[in-house]
Amino acid sequence: MTPVCIAGPTGCGKTAAALAIAELLPVEIISVDSALVYRGMDIGTAKPSAAEQAAVPHHLIDILEPTGSYSAAEFVRDARRLAAEISARGRLPLLVGGTMLYFKALFDGLSTLPQADAELRAQIDAEALARGWPALHAELASLDPVTAARLAPGDSQRIQRALEVIRLTGRPLSELHAASRDEGVDWPLFSLEPQDRGWLHERLAQRFDAMLDAGLVDEVRGLRARGDLSLQLPSMRCVGYRQVWEALDRDDFSDLRERGIAATRQLAKRQVTWLRSMPARRVIACDGPQPLPELLAGLQRVLQP
Repeated sequence: MTPVCIAGPTGCGKTAAALAIAELLPVEIISVDSALVYRGMDIGTAKPSAAEQAAVPHHLIDILEPTGSYSAAEFVRDARRLAAEISARGRLPLLVGGTMLYFKALFDGLSTLPQADAELRAQIDAEALARGWPALHAELASLDPVTAARLAPGDSQRIQRALEVIRLTGRPLSELHAASRDEGVDWPLFSLEPQDRGWLHERLAQRFDAMLDAGLVDEVRGLRARGDLSLQLPSMRCVGYRQVWEALDRDDFSDLRERGIAATRQLAKRQVTWLRSMPARRVIACDGPQPLPELLAGLQRVLQP
C-alpha cells in the first residue's frame, strides 16, 4: 500500500484522527515526532498511552534515551524501511506527526552530509561556553551567511551542526544542501490546519494546563534527577520541557503556565509556516464541522486503485 501522511500543528487532533482511522482500516502508525522518540518523556510530549499503542501498532516511539539525538536523515531511513515492511504485511503505513523538518526531508530528499563528529561537537560546545552562542552565530555568518540568516543567534543545535559541517568539509552547509540530494518520496500528505487561530490557541492552553495537572513538573524533576541531562540536549529543548527546566532552575513557577503556552503557540505557528511551503498537501480544516469524515473521504480517494 502507498503510505499516507497526516501532518499538522501541535494540538490539532492528529493522534485522535489516526486512531479513528485505525478503527476502520488496517494501519500501522509511524510517528513523525522528534520528541516521541525519547523514553521517559511521556506527559510533555502527549505520547499515545500504553492502551493506544497496544490497540494500534506504533513505530519510532520510545526508541532513544533522552541523552541521544535523532536526525532527519535517521528518520528518513527508518520511515522508508518501516513503510516497506508495513506494506509487505498488507497494512497501510500511516505517518503521523508535526516535526516538519522530518516531513520535508522525506518529501524533498536529503543532501549528502557528513556524519556527526562527537569530538568536534564537544569542541564547539566548549567554545560556546566560553564565547556564547551569539558569537558562534556571528562566526557562522562570516562563513555561511545563507545558513546563518535563517538561524536565531541562540539556536545552539543548528549553529553547532552548521559549524561542524564547515569544519569537517571546508564547505558551507547551504552549498552542500544544494549540491546533491537523494530522491524524495511522493506520498499523499493530508494537513490538518485550523482556519481560526483562536480555536487552536484555546486548545493549546487547555493542553498545557492538562499536562501540568498530569504531573509535567514532576516528570521533568525526575529527568533532572538522572544527572546526565541538560538544556544543551535536544530532548530537554523540547517545548514544555525547557520551560519547566528553567522554572526549576529559578525555583520560580509563577510564570510557567504563561511561558509554556507562549512557547507552544510559537511552535504551532512555525509548523503552519512549514506546511504552507508544501504546495502538494491536501488541507483539511481541523476546526471545521466534520474534519474526520473529510479526512476519511480523502483517504479513500487516494487509496483507490
